[in-house]
Amino acid sequence: MVEQFVGTWTLASSENFDEYMKALGVGFATRQMGNMAKPNLVISVDDGVISMKSETTFKTTEIKFKLNEEFEETTADGRKTMTTFTLENGKLVQLQSWEGKKTTLEREVQDGKLTAKCIMDDVVAVRTYEKGA
Repeated sequence: MVEQFVGTWTLASSENFDEYMKALGVGFATRQMGNMAKPNLVISVDDGVISMKSETTFKTTEIKFKLNEEFEETTADGRKTMTTFTLENGKLVQLQSWEGKKTTLEREVQDGKLTAKCIMDDVVAVRTYEKGA
């Protein structure tokens, strides 16, 4: 299941995230904050409900969801999306749809690190998190 994702993760590296945010249509000022932020990602599970909290000095966002159940999400950059999480081959896959657009975030734990691959059309960003103490 999702147990391998549970814990507190700290952003260690981020590749191509500015280009990804541009592809999403995120404005300059928000992208600047997004690029500077080093979020902690806190993932927990309670009775089948998964909580994913992103904590930065600028903003803390939290979503709670069940696998395979679509819900309305307001993203950190203010988009209102219809979002579904699935578990595919050990990856936690998040699909966000809004205004005829779609983006996919694939989270995977390997070698004690959590990688988040953010995909929008042909733009791919990779963010790597390390487990906190």
